[in-house]
Amino acid sequence: MLRNVVLALGLMASPAFATGLQIEVAGEGGSKGTITIDLLEDVAPKHVEQITTLAKEGAYDGVVFHRVINGFMAQTGDVAFGNMTKDGFDMRRAGMGGSDRPDLPAEFSDLPFDRGVVGMARSQSPDSGNSQFFIMFDAGYFLNGQYTVVGTVTDGMDVVDSIKRGDPRSGAVAGQPDHMVKVTVTE
Repeated sequence: MLRNVVLALGLMASPAFATGLQIEVAGEGGSKGTITIDLLEDVAPKHVEQITTLAKEGAYDGVVFHRVINGFMAQTGDVAFGNMTKDGFDMRRAGMGGSDRPDLPAEFSDLPFDRGVVGMARSQSPDSGNSQFFIMFDAGYFLNGQYTVVGTVTDGMDVVDSIKRGDPRSGAVAGQPDHMVKVTVTE
């Protein structure tokens, strides 16, 4: 559906959805499966470039889903503090960092935050997106025009739906969080 909205709005000048991600997800019980995401490089080119660069560098491999709110979204991508494979990993710090790359100016669009949409996480400043992103479990239209849409899940929503939930209010995940084993850029 998002693809049709993007095309109807005339936002795609080049071949649609040329870049994407495949995210292998695992949890306490082992592999959960793979999430396939089409990235919208014509809608949010700076954010897509940042995400794909970090993925190609392997920065997302081992990073946890640190904030997961049932009925809302699953957030990941803290490459500074969220990598559970690094020495000194502390789940209490996951979500407090980004990457060593500069923060990005907002690239807001008219695309709605529907189920399966991938958005860029940020702090209070709209121009603070860096490495963290979130995947919507359900529609969250109150985010429209407030956060940058970077992509949409095209396969693996069952995997997204299986991500371990956190506290109902804060989203903080207790115990062993689910994580991204491997993030691969697709063309």
